[in-house]
Amino acid sequence: MKRISFHLNSLERGGAERVVSTLAGLFAEHGYEVSITTEWYADEEYQLAPGIKRVHVGLRDGDETKGRWTKFRLRIRYLREFLETEKPDVCVSFTHRPNYRALSAARGTGIPVVIAIRDDPKALYSGWDDKIQIPLLFPRAAGAVFQTGEQKAFFAPRLQDNSAVILNPLNPKYLSVNPARDEERRKEVVMSSRLVRKKNQAMLLRAFQKVHEKHGDYILKIYGKDDGDGTKEELEKIIAEYHAESYMLLLGASDTLEQDLRDAMVYCLSSDYEGMPNALLEAMAMGLPCISTDCPAGAPAELIKDGENGLLVPVGDENAMAAAICRMIEDRDLRLRCAAGALSIRDKAAPEKIYEQWRDFLERCVRQTKA
Repeated sequence: MKRISFHLNSLERGGAERVVSTLAGLFAEHGYEVSITTEWYADEEYQLAPGIKRVHVGLRDGDETKGRWTKFRLRIRYLREFLETEKPDVCVSFTHRPNYRALSAARGTGIPVVIAIRDDPKALYSGWDDKIQIPLLFPRAAGAVFQTGEQKAFFAPRLQDNSAVILNPLNPKYLSVNPARDEERRKEVVMSSRLVRKKNQAMLLRAFQKVHEKHGDYILKIYGKDDGDGTKEELEKIIAEYHAESYMLLLGASDTLEQDLRDAMVYCLSSDYEGMPNALLEAMAMGLPCISTDCPAGAPAELIKDGENGLLVPVGDENAMAAAICRMIEDRDLRLRCAAGALSIRDKAAPEKIYEQWRDFLERCVRQTKA
């Protein structure tokens, strides 16, 4: 295996996109010929390492005026044209629609497709069209990569049998952070995530209001770009209702989170569901005392052993979140234990280790296809 092509919608700054850009760079560093095919270009994208080929396989000039089904077929056709021309040894697709698209485009080419499941499948793979496409297309997959065992268990045994569960690779900049000493920590509770409904920052705001009533010298800082689904406006409304503009802050996207978050007292993740949250991995890698909802598809529970390297709370439970934040603020021994325990993620999700797991699995899938 020498040529790898990744396929996804874009390189917009999101979790799956960050993993693809990181993995592509790692494979390129190790001498592989790497390409990334995308459907569109986003305004803010991850930068790619030198030598990685970026190819547009989405709709072309004039295609947008065509009918829905014509555009659907054209997207598959353009990707197939790329595969037939470039002939990669393996195509690795990331996220929901790109998985279906890659499996359709590669049919009859002899090019193995490995699909990557990146979110809660109960939320994304349960529609009427999924019930048609999964049994039709997924048996064609040469393999599947999951982030958690719960994701894996959702699918049919055949897909489970030829699969791997692999963590996301950490961004190296978080590995170079010198963790804060407890006496350096500021009276801040922080979260870093896109402002989008599934992240449920609204629950965190309501929980923090209860915390603030007890610990009035603490502030909440939420970093993340507006996803445009109305979540930002909802959060601003909650903040206004509490007259909390001085202690609940929406700070937008940041490229310096390793500096912004490092010496916070508590990190929180309030999501209703996740795949493998990069933000939580990064917070743990910096040695932050972390609290997360115990959300599907099981990633926080795989990362956090409650009371040892962080705290878990039920999804959507603002009272439990508030109590956990207060507990972390007030119990120094707990805070020190969780901060120290969180650092073990540095070894588990080290980029080189994750690269080796992906490399070994992809090479196995390629060998099985050729056998």
